[in-house]
Amino acid sequence: MIRHGSTHPRDSRTSSTGSPSTRGTRTVLRDCAKGVLILTVALGAATACGPLSDSGSGSPKGGSQKSRDWKVGDCAGPDTSQSKDGFQGLDCDDPKATIKALAVKDGEIFAGAVECPAGTDEIISVKISFGGDASTGGIPSKTICGRNLSGDHPGDAGAGGGQLVVGDCVSDEAKEVPCASGGNKVLALTKTAEECPADADNPIELFPSPGRPYNAICTSKA
Repeated sequence: MIRHGSTHPRDSRTSSTGSPSTRGTRTVLRDCAKGVLILTVALGAATACGPLSDSGSGSPKGGSQKSRDWKVGDCAGPDTSQSKDGFQGLDCDDPKATIKALAVKDGEIFAGAVECPAGTDEIISVKISFGGDASTGGIPSKTICGRNLSGDHPGDAGAGGGQLVVGDCVSDEAKEVPCASGGNKVLALTKTAEECPADADNPIELFPSPGRPYNAICTSKA
């Protein structure tokens, strides 16, 4: 039985052809929903995640205004009025703004299907709610790939946060860690461990996850 975070060694004594295998592959279960926050845009109801006011304060104006049309360069900041992980659109010079959109993509049902550009620190799912309570969920409409306005950038390669990218480091359980603390260096992300480059001497095979574009992390001991 594979438990979350545990490893399951693949038999590395022989390959399917009967010849000795040059490397073993471990299988782990990795949470593909890591780092996805919620920003809800409610239709037909007042909401703290509604369009910006004329003053740029981000206060809700109710259902009479159009929902916000997010674009690259827009900024947002925390809004816990309806969700502890909520965000609201803000002017970039607002002191409450914490992130700027690097990219705006279509909404995804599966968090693992989101592919943000390098340097993304936060991934925000914009959801449309058809009821008065925006905190109960909704339909994904847009995905915002955001970078911190501060100097703290966990999404940079090797920093230990954001989406997993080449240049990051992971533990033996496939958990992303800062490269400064050690771990395994990510050389490639592939569909299968067999597709890993030859210098990836420590490949980690993941259980399939809906929407995720890779099922193997090709790593080498850092």
